Order: sequence, then C-alpha cells, then structure tokens
Amino acid sequence: MTTASPTSVDPAPTVLPADPGGGVLSGRYRALTLGIVSVVLLLAFEATAVNTAMPQAARQLHGLGLYAFAFSGYFTTTLFALVVSGQWCDRRGPLQPLFTGIVVFGAGLVVAGSAPGMWVFVAGRAIQGLGGGLVIVALYVVVGRAYPERLRPAVFAAFSSAWVLPSIIGPVVSGAVTQHLGWRWVFLAVPALILLPLAVMGPALRRSERSQPAPKGGELDRRRTVLAAMAALGAGLLQYAGERRDLVGLLPAAAGAALLLPAVLGLLPTGTLRAARGLPTVILLRGVAAGAFFAAEAFIPLMMVTQRGLSPTLAGLTLTSGGLSWALGSWLQGRPGAERYREAMIRVGFVLTAVAIAGAALVLVPAVPTWAAAVAWGVGGIGMGMAVASVSVLMLKLSSPEDAGANSASLQMSDALGNVLLIGLSGVLFSALGGGSLAAAHEGAEGGGASTGAFAAIFLTMTGVALLGALVSGRVRRA
Repeated sequence: MTTASPTSVDPAPTVLPADPGGGVLSGRYRALTLGIVSVVLLLAFEATAVNTAMPQAARQLHGLGLYAFAFSGYFTTTLFALVVSGQWCDRRGPLQPLFTGIVVFGAGLVVAGSAPGMWVFVAGRAIQGLGGGLVIVALYVVVGRAYPERLRPAVFAAFSSAWVLPSIIGPVVSGAVTQHLGWRWVFLAVPALILLPLAVMGPALRRSERSQPAPKGGELDRRRTVLAAMAALGAGLLQYAGERRDLVGLLPAAAGAALLLPAVLGLLPTGTLRAARGLPTVILLRGVAAGAFFAAEAFIPLMMVTQRGLSPTLAGLTLTSGGLSWALGSWLQGRPGAERYREAMIRVGFVLTAVAIAGAALVLVPAVPTWAAAVAWGVGGIGMGMAVASVSVLMLKLSSPEDAGANSASLQMSDALGNVLLIGLSGVLFSALGGGSLAAAHEGAEGGGASTGAFAAIFLTMTGVALLGALVSGRVRRA
C-alpha cells in the first residue's frame, strides 16, 4: 500500500529477496541481528544513564528550570534528522545515515559532558538528537529491507530485549559514577561504547545491503527538508515561549505554531492529526504513547530525589523495572498467533501505561513506599512493549517497500513530536507550579525540591493522554 505521506519516491515496486526460512538468529540473519541490536544497546545504555544523571547535572549547572529542555531539546532536533534520514535511506540506502548518525550522537555526548552551563548542555543534547534521528530511521529501514514480514515482530522484540541489560546496570553504573566521579563522566564515557556497534554491525550490514535492490538515488526532497526544519524550529520556539510564560512569550509562541502546524501537516500522512483509519492512526499512536510515557519518565528520577530524598542511583533504579518489562511486553506481541490480537494489544498497552503513570504519582503521598513507583513502572513497561512494537509492525505491514524509509521517518517523527510537545508541556507545568523556582532547587533537602503539585499535574495530565490513546486505538484497522 502506498501511503498518503507526501514523498517523491519512485512508484515502481521493490522486489525483496526470497525468504530462505529460519529465525532472526539463523545463519543468514545472525550477524545482522546482533549488529543492529548492538546499536539499540548503545542508545538504551545512554538513555538509562542520562535519566539517572540528569537531576544532578541540572542542579550543578544551576539549570533546574530548564530541566525539561534537556530532554525535549534532544527530540526537537530529532524531528529534522528523521526526515533527512528517511529520504537519505530511500535514495542511498541505510548505511550512510546509520554510521553518520552514530558519530554525530557521540559528538553530542562530548559536548554535553564538557558543558560549562545549562544552555551548552542543552545544545549537546540537541546534537545527540540529530545523531539519534539519523540512526533510528536507518535501523527501521534495515528491518524492512533485510527481514521478511514474518520475522519483523521478532526483530522488534529483540530491540526491546536490548534494553534489559542497560536497564539493570545503567542506573547502578551511572549513579555510582555520578556520586563518586561526577555526572560529566556519564556522558564522556559513553562515546567509547560506539566502537562496539561499529565493529559488529559494519560487515554484516554491508553484506545485507549487497543482496538488496539498489537504492533509487537522486537528491533529497527540498520541500520535505524545509518542512522538517520548520517543524524543529517551531517546536523550539514553542518550548521557549512556554518557559517564559509572559506577554513577551506570545510572539515566539505564535511564530512557533505558525511554523510547526503546516510542517506537521506536510510531513505526516494525510489524516494523522484527525486519526484517520489505518496508517494515519498508527503513526499518531506512536507519538501519543511515547510522549505520555517519556514525559512522565523524565520527571520520575527528579521526583524521587527531591520529594523522597533518594540518591541518584536509587532514583535511577526506579526506572529499571520499566526497561525489563518493556522487553516482556514486546516479546508477548511477537509470539506465534499474536497477529490476530494486534489491535487489542495496542489498546491494552495504552491502558497499562495510563495505570502506570497514575501509580507513579501515588509516591507523592509520603505514606506510599518509594518502591511503589518501580512496581508501577514495571506495569507501564509491559504496556509500552506491547503497544509500541505492535505499532511498528503495523507501520511496516501497511507500507510498500519503496515507502519504508518515508513511513519509518513519519513514525519516528510522530514519536519525537509527541516527546517534544508533551515533555515541553510538562516543563511548562513544572515551572508554572513552582518546580523551577530557586527555593525548589534547594540543594539536597529532602522534600525541598519541586512542589508536589508540579509533579502531580504532570503525571495526571500524561495519564489522560494515555487513556486518549486507548480510545483512539480501534482506528488502526482500515475501513
């Protein structure tokens, strides 16, 4: 099926190689699977490490008021990189954007780790977003080009499994490094891990690409590239306006909306924002799921440090259960016979995510034990594993081979846009309700961090967003 996404691809169908049989770790696919999973492993370790180190970094850089920017800045530049990567993959194949993205991602880590102030730190995170956007679309295209449809659910389950080890050791290692060596080394040490995926995946990917039809070549679509730049700039202006919360902020808010809305309408499949049946709803749900879950997750370690007095290590470990159970949820959706329940798994996944976010908010009540947040996040991980992997499978199923890059980019753009808007909204709520005030940043005082109301507003809002996703999920089925 050719999507309604505005692409300039050759309509001629791409003929994929015959399916030789076997699983994702059979002889034909083993090296490729291990290679691309190693890239996901790198991204996963960085994400878990950053979540643990971020509260300390923001406090030492006197930038607690910009805490949300450190997360949303990453996804803002990702918006641009996703579109560029999708076109680059369709025209040149996935190798160039993949390896370029890994290098840029490492450079962003170095900038963030050596930042003298919070704004430079945010800039480093933005550079990471450029690299991450290039990488993730290229990985999806590799899956679409190299694996037959029957193996794709298992590959996405392997992606989720790659989060297990980082979820276990990431918070412990990052917390120990943050406490004993300083948060900077969490960022400066991760680039060394780039050597592993480069060494493992390079030969396997090149062999895989030699067996694929040649990319069509040609130049990038200038219109889509300009729209991607408009989306990133518009999202950044909206975030800036949200942080100001004054009359002066109305001007960048209006400019941001004027740039973002037409860009999103031009880049995503027609009908995405109104949840049209089929692929548009699939694309929309990816952003709803990611935005709700990660907006809440970004503030959980800060809540545990400032409201309950936990160390960075223990605060980071609160999220470990989510990474572990995410792999379980993704494994469940990849089991034989699960395809017939795809729509139901998406709906149940959203409901479990809503329950988890609401459960995490209960830890704001002093009588509730801190481990309740870890239990809640374990429930949310199962829901996200089921919903996100199922959405990815449906996207590829509803895409023709020649549209795989553009539609993978649309899926990831929805993911990034959901993160930008909902983390940005969380940042506005956080600052408006006292989270970013000087008193709220009082060094190390238990309960002396951000106000309880700020955290409660964030979690309850994201619970509502997840429930909205559950209501819309029935529209993934084409009419």
